[in-house]
Amino acid sequence: MSGEGVPEITSDGTGLKVTIVAGRWHEEITNGLLAGAHRALAASGAEVTEIRVPGSFELPVVSRAALENGADAVVALGVIIRGGTPHFEYVSDAATSGLTQVSVLTGKPVGFGVLTLDDEQQGLDRAGLPGSKEDKGAEAAEAAVATAIVIRALAR
Repeated sequence: MSGEGVPEITSDGTGLKVTIVAGRWHEEITNGLLAGAHRALAASGAEVTEIRVPGSFELPVVSRAALENGADAVVALGVIIRGGTPHFEYVSDAATSGLTQVSVLTGKPVGFGVLTLDDEQQGLDRAGLPGSKEDKGAEAAEAAVATAIVIRALAR
């Protein structure tokens, strides 16, 4: 588990508009990620909108649309579990590269909460559910808010 060395991030997101974009695959894990992101964003004081998309492949295009239509940051949440075909690699690469490109092109942060897993248990361990070892939804939300604050400060 890579939870060692996780920084504690608390930021005042008052005045920020943050959109959570979440895939629908692997509902139990995704719902845990969503709950963690919502908790972190509520604690920050940011204004939150949630949009659901079919899967992780669709995260980049909808994240870009959210950022181009007024969001200050996006929290992208998805779950991709390795199977017996190369599909895992294609979807993981498309989501990761696409979200990176969206952030760079828009100049706005995308909190990366896309879990790429070998099995379902790894997701349950990271989803912020009771008994989970990590809360990747909250971590992605905290990173998005903290980065949006840095970008706002640089623009002044």
